[in-house]
Amino acid sequence: MEKILIAYFSASGTTKRVAEDLAKVSCGDLFEIEPKQKYTNGDLNWMNKNSRSSVEMADRNCRPEIKNKTDIAKYDHIFVGFPIWWYREPSIIDTFMESYDFSCKTIIPFATSGSSGIGEAPNNIQHLAPKAKVLIGRRLNANISENELTNWLKSLID
Repeated sequence: MEKILIAYFSASGTTKRVAEDLAKVSCGDLFEIEPKQKYTNGDLNWMNKNSRSSVEMADRNCRPEIKNKTDIAKYDHIFVGFPIWWYREPSIIDTFMESYDFSCKTIIPFATSGSSGIGEAPNNIQHLAPKAKVLIGRRLNANISENELTNWLKSLID
C-alpha cells in the first residue's frame, strides 16, 4: 500500500480543516507547514501593500522560514495544501518545496479559496520539484464532503 502525506499551510484555519478531512479519508499522515514567524491578521491584510503577505508575494524570491520539518522519504504521494494568495501558492510553500528532494514522488496540490482557482500553483510546484510528478490538483472549498474527497482521492490513486 502506498503511503500518503498531507502537508499543508493554513493561515486562517480553512486549509487545515480540509487537510484534516483529506487525511481522514486517505488514512494519510498530516503535517502542518508552520512559519517560523506566525502570520497575524495585520500580516494578512491584502488591502495593505506593505503587509507581510503582500510584500512576500510581490517578491518571487521570498522564502519565509519554516519552523518544523518532516521526513518525506517514506511517502509515495504528497498532497500539498495551501490558501490561494495572488492566484498562486503562498511563498512559504515555495520554501517547503525547495527544502526536500521530491524525486520519484507524486505531488498533488490542493488549494482553498472562496472564488479563485488553483492558478499557476501546479506549474510553480513542478518547477520547484522538477524530479517529481506534479498533478494538476484542484481547489477544494471548506464545505467539501467526505464522499467528494474520497471520490477525488480514488480518481488519483487507483
